[in-house]
Amino acid sequence: MSDEPKSKNITWHGAEVSTEEREAALGQKGCVIWFTGLSGSGKSTITRRVEQKLLNGGVHAYCLDGDNVRHNLNKDLGFSPADRTENIRRIAAVAQLFADSGMVTCTAFISPYRQDRNAARELLADGRFVEVHVSTSLEECERRDPKGLYKKARSGEIPSFTGVSAPYEAPESPELVIDTEGRTIDECADQVVAHLRSAGLIGG
Repeated sequence: MSDEPKSKNITWHGAEVSTEEREAALGQKGCVIWFTGLSGSGKSTITRRVEQKLLNGGVHAYCLDGDNVRHNLNKDLGFSPADRTENIRRIAAVAQLFADSGMVTCTAFISPYRQDRNAARELLADGRFVEVHVSTSLEECERRDPKGLYKKARSGEIPSFTGVSAPYEAPESPELVIDTEGRTIDECADQVVAHLRSAGLIGG
């Protein structure tokens, strides 16, 4: 897919309020926290808890969840490799806009392809994209199977299911790795919040 807009009769309009001015007003830095991992790894649960902890601490944050986005913005997309790439391209663009507004933006998407996640990273300035690999093992994810998807995938009801019949390319050098096995949701979320503080993205 071309990087150029299909329409040629459009003009980019710059803002009168800079990102720096927005961040100064909010007392935080706009960024994207990109959670990636297998289905059932705990991405959405951790992301929601991080969002709650940030809001409780006075940080403006918002969570973009994979399933929710597919109910509206990306409801025209399936799960072919091309559709998965387009799904991530769209949500990365949305997340970048949120970050530009000064928001700490948490995303929870399987995002199985390394190239797609790297493309999302390239939309943000250095230090403003935090890749979090929720590294829960396939065996544990399948044991949990909160949505019954692994059972359906194993029976052939769901084709091209990540981790079973479709690949998952784990991050090579993420900012954070979280293994949820034997840990509470709060412990996992606190690890993320602590990283944001140490990186200077939120106040401490």
